Amino acid sequence: MANVLNKVPVREQEAKVRATNFEEVCLGYNQEEAMEEANRCLGCKNAKCVEGCPVAIDIPGFIKEVKEGNVEEAYKVIGKSSALPAICGRVCPQESQCEGKCIRGIKGEPVSIGKLERFVADYALEHDIKPEGAKETNGHKVAVIGSGPSGLTCAGDLAKMGYEVTVFEALHELGGVLVYGIPEFRLPKQKVVAKEIEKVKELGVKFETNVVIGKSTTIDQLIEEEGFEAVFIGSGAGLPMFMGIPGENANGVFSANEYLTRSNLMKAFDDSYDTPIAAGKKVAVVGGGNVAMDAARTALRLGAEVHIVYRRSEAELPARVEEVHHAKEEGVIFDILTNPKEILVDENGNVKGMKVVKMELGEPDASGRRRPVEIAGSEYEIEVDTVIMSLGTSPNPLISSTTKGLDTNRWKCIVADEASGKTSKEGVYAGGDAVTGAATVILAMGAGKAGASGIDEYLRNK
Repeated sequence: MANVLNKVPVREQEAKVRATNFEEVCLGYNQEEAMEEANRCLGCKNAKCVEGCPVAIDIPGFIKEVKEGNVEEAYKVIGKSSALPAICGRVCPQESQCEGKCIRGIKGEPVSIGKLERFVADYALEHDIKPEGAKETNGHKVAVIGSGPSGLTCAGDLAKMGYEVTVFEALHELGGVLVYGIPEFRLPKQKVVAKEIEKVKELGVKFETNVVIGKSTTIDQLIEEEGFEAVFIGSGAGLPMFMGIPGENANGVFSANEYLTRSNLMKAFDDSYDTPIAAGKKVAVVGGGNVAMDAARTALRLGAEVHIVYRRSEAELPARVEEVHHAKEEGVIFDILTNPKEILVDENGNVKGMKVVKMELGEPDASGRRRPVEIAGSEYEIEVDTVIMSLGTSPNPLISSTTKGLDTNRWKCIVADEASGKTSKEGVYAGGDAVTGAATVILAMGAGKAGASGIDEYLRNK
């Protein structure tokens, strides 16, 4: 079986059907399919796939258990490194991480590591397999700010070490970007996110919602008045960026952050909820990342004709290949090498169109990508009634501005050591989007693990 070149195909909803609903697109493997795919793994002793995983899961170890039909044991192997495997199996960019390093992929397709991880994690959720926690607590209290992927990972790891952990979440619902940013058709909220958070609770982690750090209380108060010996900041990056072009204040212009929050967290896609959302008849989504794909595919499901407007070439789209493929299959139109110049507004202040210009790729910029350059005289107008800006996000400065001695950079990101999460303030650690700006779920999880390790070392040596 190890010589089989191609992955076992994964079942999906048909494109025409899924474009009209918010049910999960990918249906995953059953046990027979998972065992067949697991048998393609070469079981490398010096496993490059593990090097490509930001949380260093023992990938050959868990796949070996899947091969033998020991799914519960496979879950225990994954659980040593990851608190959120059902989530990671769905939204991680495996193609550029573990699967991108897979030796099997040199001749043929790499092992479908992400889909195998999802199978194992879903099996554990379905059969209520408990995670392995600490036998007793060590009496040390740690606060975690934010219940997104970095905060949940840090909290879970610390709880396994015996710490008494409390997570403070600003919203009324737990999960951070997992609940407000990623659509239901990619990441089901009750079936997956809520259940994975329950697994973290089973480790002994406590959660408090509707607590806005910087308003409800501050980091200094948590340490000085509430007895927390260390704090991890995993508050994410929820402050949207805009282009600064004319017409951006018109009715019908949204940040992708707001648009997706209305749909995902506030259930605007569900007719039984009262949350308003501008469905639009013709929607332009400006940007080319995963968030842009999520916004475009959401607008499509709400009945719009949707265009992705991206200033570089298709080869340089930062979104996952799978997400671009799914968006195209569903009918999203890609206007590449195209850049907005102005949003056109009618006499009532509503969007009536967008002036754009064609681009060509010039010399590489500081990021190494070829810089897009306007083609003179190529301006034209497209007719749209809704524009969604998906240009990235930065951290809300509320926490940093209300914490004494916490250094930030010019983008208002918290300055923290990559290996340990340590910040300029003693006892305070940080990771994820609050430090890096908007990035992926798995990188945030890796930062959460680093923060947990850093806090453990700090408190043991204190």
